[in-house]
Amino acid sequence: MTTKSDDPEPCASRVTIARIAAETGVSVPTVSKVLNGRPDVAESTRARVEAVIGKYGYRRRADERSRRSRLLELMFHELESTWALEIIRGVEYVARENGMAVVLAESSGRHTPGQSWLESVLARRPVGIVSVCSDFTGGQLAKLRARDIPLVVVDPAGAPGPETPSIGATNWQGGLTATRHLVELGHRRIAMIGGPDGVLCSRARIDGYRTALETAGLAFDPALVRRGDFHVRSGYRELASLLTLPDRPTAVFAGSDLQALGVYEAARDAGLRIPDDLSVVGFDDLPVARWLTPELTTIRQPLQEMAAAGARLAISLARGTHPESHRLELATSLVVRQSTAAPARRAVPAGRG
Repeated sequence: MTTKSDDPEPCASRVTIARIAAETGVSVPTVSKVLNGRPDVAESTRARVEAVIGKYGYRRRADERSRRSRLLELMFHELESTWALEIIRGVEYVARENGMAVVLAESSGRHTPGQSWLESVLARRPVGIVSVCSDFTGGQLAKLRARDIPLVVVDPAGAPGPETPSIGATNWQGGLTATRHLVELGHRRIAMIGGPDGVLCSRARIDGYRTALETAGLAFDPALVRRGDFHVRSGYRELASLLTLPDRPTAVFAGSDLQALGVYEAARDAGLRIPDDLSVVGFDDLPVARWLTPELTTIRQPLQEMAAAGARLAISLARGTHPESHRLELATSLVVRQSTAAPARRAVPAGRG
């Protein structure tokens, strides 16, 4: 007859902190420190305890989960634009609805958070994490799961793992709609300034742009597609380069409103008028789109709604409610303002006609 103590692989519901301590040869308080993300544990000891936690899939009991702080963690890879402010507003609204506070963190431009942030999170024990970083390591995800801290990624840069819920937007459809708008106005030389190659939303917008051209019977010209970083300076740089082409574009689809702002500046410096000489479409519909002169035609990405949906999902997961799908995409839409118009007729050189 096999006794309970002889059971080599007990199920997670029967595993206790004492069992983990006995198997790893450390004290119960040490296991508790690891579970709470305390820094005062030797790395070799922490690794040994984490291995056993992962082995048994140990999860905190309901009474332990109830002692979590009333905090929502909001993690960015960078916090330097009005784009981030829209995300903050969406999360903060949901937190306020639920009597919670928001803790902001930044990973200094890295899409994978550092170890010091993870240890701080485990010590804070938030209700959940809403992250604009998507490249968490397997070890980081395992530690969050062991503490029952749900993670939801908003606007993922890469492809989140199958167990990581994400909230995004219809980026391909947005790229298609923006380009189709310019085609319908009569433009044939349409440039696209996207984001970095490795960012999924940028690739989806470029794919939508290409599809719109091809369905309209227009050739896709790789020389008209440029990669930026979604910030003002890259919009300026890439349009300045596009204007040196022998047959310059008459319209530009910028992969973000901030890049569109750079396009405006470069067009002005080149003596071009918007939309008379160059039509411009952005992406995001940030408040700055309405402050520009002329006001910017853009694709509205519902950033606040995406962030709010991510926060609500994190809270629901913390309460034990699991959605049918871990992937949610909110619709984008075209907002037509004054920065787009039919292309001006170019003068025919003397001797032709």
